[in-house]
Amino acid sequence: MKTTRIIFWIATTLIFLFEGVMPALTSQTQMAVDGIRHLGYPDYFGPMITAFKVAGALALILPKFPARLKEWAYAGFVFDFFCASISVTVVDGFGFGSIFPLIVLAVLMVSYVSYHKLLAADQRHAY
Repeated sequence: MKTTRIIFWIATTLIFLFEGVMPALTSQTQMAVDGIRHLGYPDYFGPMITAFKVAGALALILPKFPARLKEWAYAGFVFDFFCASISVTVVDGFGFGSIFPLIVLAVLMVSYVSYHKLLAADQRHAY
């Protein structure tokens, strides 16, 4: 269980940094605004997606957050990463920008699987 816990915290911290901290700090920069426009999204999309990313990242990193809301956060990030990959591919063609969200998705899946292993272990010890 110790190894699973370490894997969970490493993967979840990476997601928290990529999807919570970075968007919160950079979403209003000109580069971010230009990036959203380049993909064809309206200006309100950037702040909206940033709010959802920060909320989801907090849901994943805070230990006492309800499990059902964590599941919604995981699901939201899956949609986010797939849609990001598709958006970049459609606008710019296939390349690293198309692959990177899928790499982060793999990190998210590591977090998700280890989260469920820890949840199952905690439930076994509760009885």
